[in-house]
Amino acid sequence: MENKSIIQLKNVAKYYEMGDNLVRAVDGVTLDIKEGDFVAIMGPSGSGKSTMMNLVGSLDLATNGDIFLGGLDIEHLEESELAQIRGRKIGFIFQSFNLIPNLTARENISLPLIFQDIEKEEREEKVERLLELVDLKDRGNHYPNQLSGGQQQRVAIARALANDPDVILADEPTGNLDTKTGEKVMTFLQELHKKGKTIIMVTHDPEKAQRYARTIYWMKDGKIERVTKKR
Repeated sequence: MENKSIIQLKNVAKYYEMGDNLVRAVDGVTLDIKEGDFVAIMGPSGSGKSTMMNLVGSLDLATNGDIFLGGLDIEHLEESELAQIRGRKIGFIFQSFNLIPNLTARENISLPLIFQDIEKEEREEKVERLLELVDLKDRGNHYPNQLSGGQQQRVAIARALANDPDVILADEPTGNLDTKTGEKVMTFLQELHKKGKTIIMVTHDPEKAQRYARTIYWMKDGKIERVTKKR
């Protein structure tokens, strides 16, 4: 039996006005991401993949078309309602880590739980489990500038997992890491996929896309040029 759809875009476009020019960052895209898939959105710089990530992750709304998250049409939700659903459904891992510099690793991981109004005791227990999961039990009180790039990315992964989301959305997750550390991060994402998480990775690296993803959307000029799937 085929898995259910978790994210759908139907004829979605995102346009920006730059002076007298209309930039078609995403131009009429339709895609259907199934629960439990490992998806790569692949393309060179300027192909529209970053804009696509924002749309897929419901960080941005479309100019035209419909976006469904877990069967819900998010285009018609209030921002506060959308933020709550996004916070429960999607965990984000960014290339630049996006950790808050004046918060410790432990406090950074706590943030999504605070936004979802999780009680303090449950929050603290969860954060300790996550620190252990990413092998940073002894670094919980360190600030981002006291951690290596790989450690910061592991804090970002733990934060992405805080609310046990259905989808992990990773934007160039190894882009700021050396090769060895990058491999560890990719192995970790692979393990999460084996445990049933839907992974969506935005990348310009065809080797990583083809090695790890089961479905690859190849983008060019704001459109999906082709789709490849592993059997």
